[in-house]
Amino acid sequence: MLEACNLSIELDGAPVLRDVSASFAPGKITAICGPNGAGKSTVLRCLAGLIEPSNGEVLFDGIRLHDLAAETRARRIGYLPQRAEVAWNLSVEALVALGRLPHGDRAPDKVAAALAAVDLTDFAQRKTATLSGGELARALLARVLAGEPDWILADEPLAALDLGHQQAMMRHLRAAAVAGTGVILVLHDLAMAMNHADHVLVLGEGELRAEGPPEQALTEAMIASIWQTNARWLGEPGARALSLA
Repeated sequence: MLEACNLSIELDGAPVLRDVSASFAPGKITAICGPNGAGKSTVLRCLAGLIEPSNGEVLFDGIRLHDLAAETRARRIGYLPQRAEVAWNLSVEALVALGRLPHGDRAPDKVAAALAAVDLTDFAQRKTATLSGGELARALLARVLAGEPDWILADEPLAALDLGHQQAMMRHLRAAAVAGTGVILVLHDLAMAMNHADHVLVLGEGELRAEGPPEQALTEAMIASIWQTNARWLGEPGARALSLA
């Protein structure tokens, strides 16, 4: 269990988060939604242990996250940033193998399984500089999967992907959740959150404004209030589309 307990953060004297509390369950996909500047990425970075809140704390199975050794956090939490960069022109296989660093091994079988999970087996020897944005996004997810973390935290993992690979990415993440991994995603695509998430947090101006199953958190009234736009949900549960007025 991951828990955010009254997280507050100030940057240059301005509040970024205000008393955000939420619990995240393993085996579930949680989407964090909100307009630009709402604090979504900041919450995710707190949960990953990359920044420490000004007030409040993150608990990992009841233990303060920052009381855990860095190696333990690296093994148990896989973080996929919004704008990941690859500094060296590695092969895809070598990039994915970096996910094994916290374990101190290369585990070729686990690297191969991670490549297969994101349909990149045939790309194993390709150099990362030759990949499209979507292919690189899938390779970076494979790096996280190769580490077999208990939690996958991904910031806008769909941003560089076309429609087909967005759906494939969500299938990969759902498979991880079914296997028991906790998945927490920052998503701007509200239809993806509605159709694929088990739980949704809605942030506005650094505050938690709604929380619950997607149909309860992402109501038309909430969208109008937080995103300042009129919208209607169309279609059946699991295949909803958002129509903007």
